[in-house]
Amino acid sequence: MMMKTTIIFLFSVCFCGWVRGQVDRTVDSMRVVEAEWRVDSLDGFTVKRYAFGIGTLFCSAQYLGIIEIPPHSPRRLALAYDSVLTPTSALAARQDAQAAVNGSFFDMQGGWPVCYLRVDGRQRGENKPAGDTATLRKYYQHATLLLRGGRARLTVPDSSRIWEEHLPDSNIMTAGPMLLRGGQAVEQRGDRTFVTKRHNRTALGLKRDGTTLLLVADGRHKGKADGLTLEELTMVMRWLGCVEAINLDGGGSTTLYVRDRGGVVNHPSDNGRYDRQGERPVSNAILVL
Repeated sequence: MMMKTTIIFLFSVCFCGWVRGQVDRTVDSMRVVEAEWRVDSLDGFTVKRYAFGIGTLFCSAQYLGIIEIPPHSPRRLALAYDSVLTPTSALAARQDAQAAVNGSFFDMQGGWPVCYLRVDGRQRGENKPAGDTATLRKYYQHATLLLRGGRARLTVPDSSRIWEEHLPDSNIMTAGPMLLRGGQAVEQRGDRTFVTKRHNRTALGLKRDGTTLLLVADGRHKGKADGLTLEELTMVMRWLGCVEAINLDGGGSTTLYVRDRGGVVNHPSDNGRYDRQGERPVSNAILVL
């Protein structure tokens, strides 16, 4: 009898906790959708920014920035690369880009990409092998961005780390993991702090109507911008209307640049201060031309 009572009690606690979690997520989704975003309507795209105060989103403080490009916009996406690590803002300024976010993962000491990268038909990076195998790819190499006519397409490669080499596209950026596919959240590994801990995040998403979203979530600024787990990032992208989404490089690399709004408009964290000055030099970026 005692065991039966204990089991019923534990079930009740777990069930109540699950219900509370569902209610919290509903509240969080409403806060994202109904937020009074600061909106800047520019030529062919929109910039949205909002600071969620302490405890208001995922029981934390968050700062989100979004570039939204409608399907019939004259704006096009492009990839930028430099063999010398360069801030996202400088990569964008070189090509007189309207806006930009940081791109895929790279080696911070050597400066080279650690994910496959092809820019204007020229291979600039390959997938660094996973562990002691030369054939399998790392966890952050399981999603691929293709640019076709300046429009984004997202796909999932096979396990071979040379899969991208056989693609005909001129502009390819591998990153990952995939967050959303066909409107459904992609299950992530729970044994990686890369997945489960809150960090600055950058992501690219596609809505069903072809709208492209570039999103940054600031982090490492306790009480002002706590960052997101990959699960939280996935939920935000879905609440914003995306049906496909890819995780890009994050952490100190996370940067949102808008030329006509003074340059960097988020709070990169490499200088440890909540300001616009903490940009990290990166290997590559996604530009809005």
